[in-house]
Amino acid sequence: MRRRTTPRAVLLATGELLLWWAALALLWLVLISTVDTLERIVGASVAAVGALLARAGRRAVTWR
Repeated sequence: MRRRTTPRAVLLATGELLLWWAALALLWLVLISTVDTLERIVGASVAAVGALLARAGRRAVTWR
């Protein structure tokens, strides 16, 4: 049987990822004293990966 994803679930997942990304990107910017363009790109990329890992970790714990 195939599970369907509801629009509400997609919206909640997107919101969670955006909140994680914003928190991690803000933390990155606070810890860097002077921010260059490359540092912004790296920080945003690392924050996106961290947000995906944080969501996966949370889902793994609550799935049990």
